[in-house]
Order: sequence, then structure tokens, then C-alpha cells
Amino acid sequence: MIQLRPYQADFVEALRGAMKRNRRVLGVAATGAGKTVVFSFIAHAASLRGKRIIIAAHRAEIVQQISNALTAFGLRHGWIMPGRTMTTDNVQVAMVQTLARRLEKIPAPDLFVIDEAHHATSGGYRTVMDTWAEAFVLGVSATPERLDGRGLSEVFDEMIVGPQTRWLVEQGFLSRYSYLAPPQVADFSGVKTRMGDFAIDELAAAMDQATITGDILAHYRKYLDGRSAVAFCVNIAHAEHMAAQFQAAGIAAASIDGKTEKPERMRLLAALGSGDLKILTSCDLIGEGVDVPSVNGAILARPTKSLALHLQQVGRVLRLKPDGSQAVILDHVGNVHRHGMPDIERNWTLAGKQKKKSAPTFKTKTCETCFRVFAVAPGWQAAAECGAEPGPGCALSAPDAPTPREIKQMEGELAEVTESPEWAGGINVIRAQGPEFKAMLARARTREQLQEIARIRGYKRGWADHILRQRQDRGGERMSAE
Repeated sequence: MIQLRPYQADFVEALRGAMKRNRRVLGVAATGAGKTVVFSFIAHAASLRGKRIIIAAHRAEIVQQISNALTAFGLRHGWIMPGRTMTTDNVQVAMVQTLARRLEKIPAPDLFVIDEAHHATSGGYRTVMDTWAEAFVLGVSATPERLDGRGLSEVFDEMIVGPQTRWLVEQGFLSRYSYLAPPQVADFSGVKTRMGDFAIDELAAAMDQATITGDILAHYRKYLDGRSAVAFCVNIAHAEHMAAQFQAAGIAAASIDGKTEKPERMRLLAALGSGDLKILTSCDLIGEGVDVPSVNGAILARPTKSLALHLQQVGRVLRLKPDGSQAVILDHVGNVHRHGMPDIERNWTLAGKQKKKSAPTFKTKTCETCFRVFAVAPGWQAAAECGAEPGPGCALSAPDAPTPREIKQMEGELAEVTESPEWAGGINVIRAQGPEFKAMLARARTREQLQEIARIRGYKRGWADHILRQRQDRGGERMSAE
């Protein structure tokens, strides 16, 4: 039987308290906090009282991990997904797509648990919750924010925020890290936004214009030197090309994507964990819900506007290392300039974000199997490539698709992003409050220093110029624009 850590026990009690007040509750805790352990403990206790529980996720890998956690608790359970058997046990694990199709055959549970609950506004989950309106709902997520801007208040009544990254690092439950990035964020203003993030087809074309800063292989050798790392790429061609570059340099590397057969995926992940494989590259598979072995580094080679995606990626490497070493994050595309440091406090909310009005260039299609969203353009046809029951199609391919272009690198050196830069005189930029914050702000005498504050604290773009204008309007000393 798994024993809860003290903070996990506190999180359980807070969630139970919320469910006495509201029927649908969302629990938020950082990647690595043990959310699966927390809801498995709650499910185990509820099953002992004779309650029926169904735990759902949108990917087969996540469902398998939930099953593993329930087994660790000694909890018998059945399955609701293709190729598996539903039993008469009180607890069932389910693929939400299968669950939504079989609702008429399944008795309503007392408790419905949703893993990766930022997907809970999707059609499948809404169908299930509308049908089982009397069931209690517990969702968990590390990143309760959606690319489409929809608020989770559509499906949850209350949010409980549990332990966050900074606290877990300080208490020794997650790894300390060093973060290296280019001094300035690359300009992708010409790339369209779809569903809240850069349009992948246009991003791949833009990245062909030398927008990755620094030689990825050279920086790996300098800062990781033979240790394990995962690399996040723009598309499959980029991931395969990067793996080939490492292989050509004599470094064991491989690429993994949605087309990779499950046994091969498991083999590659195991090889990464054992150290036989040093580099694993991917464009989308190593993200939420995929149980990546503890690795030493993350290589970010895909720009993203998505805070959730960014935190999922860097969270892969913050788990404690067997040798006690700190994690290394090599951010070649400057995502830290868009989203701030991985462990700053986030003001999570159930409210959504107001979307900017813009006419879409392409129609989009969401796969009901893997929840990926694709642009549908003339001449493109859908082809199911998920490992689960096919939905309308989870990938699109064009008969005369152009040959993928190689993504290039430009000259440059990544610099460490620190929380107390030299000019701040020992003040911790991310923690400064009140008089200390004012003192730190007074020390920032250039636009570059103000931009560094904005980057570290996760402020919006333009904050530095706003402060500059305020000072000039007050007739104070003109600051350098350098």
C-alpha cells in the first residue's frame, strides 16, 4: 500500500472538503506532485465504502498509468476501452471516447474522476457528465488552462490549488534546475495563431529561417555531456532530423511520435531510463500523461504560446535524479521569455481567457481519439493513426505534400536565466515584494534589465516599455534604451 506524503494527505483533505460544498471539483498541483496517487487514494477509500468509481483519461498511456497506481494500492478494477474487459469491481478505468459510446450499458458511478482535466470541456466528457448529472466529479490537472481559451468553470464548481513547483523544489520533492536561453525571444509575429498556439505548418516554415538560437549539439555537450535528455520539436521531420544529428555525432538518440508502435515506444522509454539511449526527440508524444523516466535535461526547440504545453515539457525533467544532480533546461527558442520561469507562482483560475477576434484561415478538425486539432485544407484527407479506437481521424496527410524543410540554427550562445542577476544587488527578482520589489525596480536602469524582470516574473510583453514611459512621464532620469 502506498503511503501518502504529508502534502498529499493535506491535498486529499482539501479536495474532500470542497466536495462537501460542491459536486464538481478540480484539483490543481504541479507535474510531479503525485496527482495520480492522490485520486487513487480517494478512489480506494470510496470503494471500501461500497461506492462505484470510474476514472477516465483521453489517452491509452494515461489509462495504463492509472491502472498501475490502482494496482499499487491493491485495488481490483476493470477496464472500459478497446481490447479490455469491464468487470463487476467497484472501480473501472476508462478511455473517455469508449465510455461516451457505451454509456447506455454502464451503470452511473457515484464518483467520476477525470485525469488531465483541462480536457473536460470536450464533447466526450460533456456527454458523460450530462448523462451522469448526479455523480460527483473530481478532476485533476497540473495546467488548468486551455488553448482555445474556454474556462473550466463550464464543468467545475470549485478549484483547489495544491502544491506548486517552487514549494516542491524547495522541499526536495522536485529537482533544482538551471535554465539557459537566448537573451531575447525570437520574432514569430508573422506566424498565425490557431487554437491559441502557433500554427504548426507556418511555424515549421518560419523555423526554416534560422530561428533556433545556438548549436543544439554543442550546447548539449557543454551542459549535459552524455547525460539523458528529451527534446521537444516542431514536427515529426524536425524530430527525426535532430535525432539523426545526434546519431551522426556518436550519441545514442531516437525519435518517437504517434506512429511509433506501442512496444517500440515502451522499449525506447526504457532505454532512456536505463541510459542506453541518451536523447529522445518528439514533436508531441512526450507531453502530458506520458510517464517519462527521470532524465537530466530538456531541449526546447519548439516555440509555443501555450503556457500549459510549456509547463508540461519542462515538468518532464524536474523529477528527482538518482544521482541528486539538478535538471538542465536548454531553451533554444526562448519560451521562458513568453511564460516566465518554470516555478513562478501561477494565478490559476476557472475563468476562461477572452479570445481575440480573427478570421480563421483554415477549418479545424479535432480527433475524438487523441484530441489533437488539425487544420483541414482542400486536398487533405484524414487517416486514423491513434492506437485506440479510431475516431474521425487523428492525422491529416496530403497526397502531394511538399518535402519537409530542414530547420536551421543561427549563431548564438544560450545564457543562464537566474533569479538574482548581478545588477539586482542580491535581490531575488522572482520573490521580491513590497519595498524590496521597489528597490529592485529602482536598480533596473536599462530596458534590458526591465525586460529581464518581466521574463523572470512572467509579465506580459510590453511591461518594460510601460515602466519606461511612466518614468519619463514623471520627468525622471531618462533610462537607457539599450
